[in-house]
Amino acid sequence: MHKDELIQLHTLMAQIKKHFEHMGMGSSFNGYDSLSISPLHVHRSKAEHKHAIFVLGNDIASALSQDDISGMGRTSARMQEFAIRASGRLGNTN
Repeated sequence: MHKDELIQLHTLMAQIKKHFEHMGMGSSFNGYDSLSISPLHVHRSKAEHKHAIFVLGNDIASALSQDDISGMGRTSARMQEFAIRASGRLGNTN
């Protein structure tokens, strides 16, 4: 993977982190926060961004495993709810 692609992935994962923090799950990202690197640090090396992605991925997985509503059954139920809502909006495109 090229450095610019790693930075794009790092950006996406940082947005997921920000969303989790907004939901009150911010204490789960101590490992990533200790690295002091963000996707905006384009001068940092490819290896540093790759390491940050793996650490952030681990922190995201840990945050999900601690969340009571993220079990596979609950996730499936939420996806079904979203699908129903989205299908209702399809008819209201006027």
